[in-house]
Amino acid sequence: MKIQIKRLDSRSADFWQKLEELLAWDAASDDVLLKTVTDIIDAVRSRGDAALIEYTAKFDRFQADSIGQLEMPLSRLAQAYEGLPERQREVLEQAAIRIRSYAEHQKLDSWEYTEADGTVLGQQVTALERVGLYVPGGKAAYPSSVLMNAIPARVAGVEELIMVVPTPEAVVNELVLAAAHIAGVDRVFTIGGAQAIAALAYGTESIPAVDKIVGPGNSYVATAKRLVFGRVGIDMIAGPSEILVICDGNTSADWIAMDLFSQAEHDEDAQAILLSQDAEFLDAVEASMGRLIGEMPRRDIINASLRARGALVQVADIDEAIRVANHIAPEHLELSVENAPVIARSIRHAGAIFMGRYTAEALGDYCAGPNHVLPTSRTARFSSPLGVYDFQKRSSLIGCSVAGASDLGKLASVFAQGEGLIAHARSAEYRIKR
Repeated sequence: MKIQIKRLDSRSADFWQKLEELLAWDAASDDVLLKTVTDIIDAVRSRGDAALIEYTAKFDRFQADSIGQLEMPLSRLAQAYEGLPERQREVLEQAAIRIRSYAEHQKLDSWEYTEADGTVLGQQVTALERVGLYVPGGKAAYPSSVLMNAIPARVAGVEELIMVVPTPEAVVNELVLAAAHIAGVDRVFTIGGAQAIAALAYGTESIPAVDKIVGPGNSYVATAKRLVFGRVGIDMIAGPSEILVICDGNTSADWIAMDLFSQAEHDEDAQAILLSQDAEFLDAVEASMGRLIGEMPRRDIINASLRARGALVQVADIDEAIRVANHIAPEHLELSVENAPVIARSIRHAGAIFMGRYTAEALGDYCAGPNHVLPTSRTARFSSPLGVYDFQKRSSLIGCSVAGASDLGKLASVFAQGEGLIAHARSAEYRIKR
């Protein structure tokens, strides 16, 4: 099967313009979507549980008389876990162990130090109290996302974790419930969409408001998260999945083709790009894709993704590949090259870096340990993967001695008077030793 994918060459005069066009993705909500989500949020804020019951019946075709019927007992999660085939249970457990182990290394610590005059300065780290986890439901269910979002929160010390998951026409994914059991989720409500986000942000008679909402969702969920940000924290507004591969031509072309497919199969907006200085290798990868695409159940989605947003890019050398990669700031970056750990030190912008020919991006999606919730759409220039630190916050500690209060008061008084804030100045001056 012929694969339609763009070919770019960094030596072309219009290369950077074409690259910008390739990377462009508009995440803005259209007016109809925005009004729909705004109306849903307003309804949940004003009518609480009643609105949730109505929207669940309308959108998920699931009738309930009360929110109690939409809350899943924890015994049901345990039942799902116990009912899994043994191999699936083992895989979930092993992935959870690896994710938890990695997360343990991320925990921020409190610290303080004492200055010569006895003044104490420091940082106190505390966990968020309550976090909401949004999980897509029905057939589009991802138990790996449950583990990736819930386990770091637990490691951080979050006291209560509330999961919302739509169950269209009462379809429940057993793997998702089992993952919630393993991760230690406290409460599960079978609601979804913008109405679930609104309930988590503002609370209802039955669902408590949370401090932060994490987890992936469709355009309605993403728009709702945008609108409630500020009332609560959110993890990020995720765009389509991305992979960028840098290869020197010495990895199997079939391997690289399948790595590109692994992201392209997510949806038609996903992006898969390969950089190489070897034009013959780019040809070989394109040939591999044409040969392997027929084996893919989601080949129509892969083809559409590669045609719209994919590219095979010839660069002058590895140094230029690094420059292009840092400009793209990809969600996933595979360094399928010699000395990958050394080259990784030159990468400034990437969500996750996969080093070496044997490190497939798919391993990071499920079980390597680092989080698979990553910045997309070039936001890796200024943001990081989801981690324990996203569920912790820092408070500054300041404890002045008598001498410290006097010395700092003199400094603060000058600042305050210069800014015209006389009460500030007087407050500091009261503590100056006379």
